[in-house]
Amino acid sequence: MILSLAVIITLGLIFNKLFKSIKLPGLLGMLILGIIVGPNMLNLISNDILTISPDLRKIALIVILLRAGLGINRSTLKKVGKTALKMSFLPCVIEGLTIAFVSKYILNISFIEAGMLGFIIAAVSPAVVVPQMLELINKGKGRENGVPTIILAASSIDDVFAITIFSTFLGLYGGSNISISGKLLSIPISILLGGGIGILIALLLIGIFKKFHLRDTEKTLIILASGMFLTSLEDIFKNRVPIASLLGVMVVGFILLDKYPKVANRISEKFNKVWVFAEILLFVLVGAQVDVKVIVHSGLLGLLVLFIGLVARSIGVYISLMGSNLNFKEKIFCIISFMPKATVQAAMGAVPLASGVASGNLILAIAVLSIIVTAPLGAVGIKYYGDKWIS
Repeated sequence: MILSLAVIITLGLIFNKLFKSIKLPGLLGMLILGIIVGPNMLNLISNDILTISPDLRKIALIVILLRAGLGINRSTLKKVGKTALKMSFLPCVIEGLTIAFVSKYILNISFIEAGMLGFIIAAVSPAVVVPQMLELINKGKGRENGVPTIILAASSIDDVFAITIFSTFLGLYGGSNISISGKLLSIPISILLGGGIGILIALLLIGIFKKFHLRDTEKTLIILASGMFLTSLEDIFKNRVPIASLLGVMVVGFILLDKYPKVANRISEKFNKVWVFAEILLFVLVGAQVDVKVIVHSGLLGLLVLFIGLVARSIGVYISLMGSNLNFKEKIFCIISFMPKATVQAAMGAVPLASGVASGNLILAIAVLSIIVTAPLGAVGIKYYGDKWIS
């Protein structure tokens, strides 16, 4: 395990710097590195690390979402709140349903299987999107219309809709006596619970920090542990009470910045340093999940389904932005920023296959294809057009 970590860190830093030197996002280099050293190519990562890979990726995701929360200003969020809310569900639902309808005929699978595929693919990747939005915020870009804030807020809720609706289709396939209305009702409950718990944790932390003298490093570790606790609650209660834990993690950072800005700004600097290590783990291990050979199974039809889905998502984003203050270029930038797929697809792509779904292999193949096509294109697009179009 130690040797594998040394390989991941050393090569991760090299690939990150190399891709940045040629004006490409560093995360693209780390994703490609993960594919190369992963079990499906050179197999340089030990099984011990691959076994705990989901947990390591979740910790890295917690770090980036805490950074996101610590970067969202209340006044900006108030200004873009309605737009962010529409962006959080409309593109996801439109893309998921479009893929469900078209793949039923293009791929010749049942509508329930097509629905599973649609809502695995429909989830945007916070792992790809959030770091680049934070980079724009740190550069002072997009302040006037709050473009990065819209995307940050919307991307954390987007996954709640995608995963909940996917689990509904999976339950229907298994013949479970599932209540669709109950599942749909669980979405706002999940969001409210996740946000509410995040607020409580943040207020508790502020009380502790004001009462006890702690070094900023200790405060950073306590906040990180609180995020891990929150996401563990979702795992513990997932079959009883839905909790949007990743949204809650972002809320912790947001409340800290709003109520205790002096400390929050210092903590944000600490998390920027932690992220140097966390992003290497996240993107290399996401890349390691990708099996390029599996893509051959989906072929051109898989690409066609993916393309139609992206067109539908783009329409959903544009509809969500109607009535906002964003100009045409900013709207197109939002469409590009909502393209990348990686985290949910890597985590959920194999679930239908493991659950005995007839077209499980095909669903996995298209999920992998979506990562390889959209993560690099989206990452490059965000980097290039963010610098050009966001003032």
